[in-house]
Amino acid sequence: MVQTKPGGSPVEGRARPPWWKILLVGRRPKRTAVRIFVLAAACFLIRDFVVLPIRDVGISMLPTYQQSSVHFVNRLAYLFHGPRRGDVVAIRLLAGPHVMYLKRIVGLPGETVAFRDGKLLINGKALDEPYVREPCDWDLPPEKIPLGQYYVVGDNRSMPAEDHTKGRVERRLIIGKVFR
Repeated sequence: MVQTKPGGSPVEGRARPPWWKILLVGRRPKRTAVRIFVLAAACFLIRDFVVLPIRDVGISMLPTYQQSSVHFVNRLAYLFHGPRRGDVVAIRLLAGPHVMYLKRIVGLPGETVAFRDGKLLINGKALDEPYVREPCDWDLPPEKIPLGQYYVVGDNRSMPAEDHTKGRVERRLIIGKVFR
């Protein structure tokens, strides 16, 4: 088979590869292999260092997050600012690197947090919490949050306070903000 160059001179011995080979590996297999490697490395880096998938297995964040649902945590969310009140965050437990809680930040460093007649009080003033849908009857004494720590609690406050994992958490254990 004789092919011609754009200028009209013949090129000998190069047959065009079949269409299916072009579709699978492209016209330049080495370039395709490099692209696949770069894409795989980027996916690995993003999955391990930027976006972390986690599964919520408890009921403490109902009804905002359903039980056994998968959520993604933005690990770069607090690169330029600290966690803010109302953020739902993933918290790494000291039990192991793969054990995490999903909780909402309600108290910031230096504030005093208390529960009276089911209302969350920040520095003695009731906080509006539209994400809490069930009535709550918690009564917890005021607790001052030290610098470098945050007060976290789940949205499902219909459970007894003793059965709920809540309280202060160090900033270093907050992995990132959950995508909403």
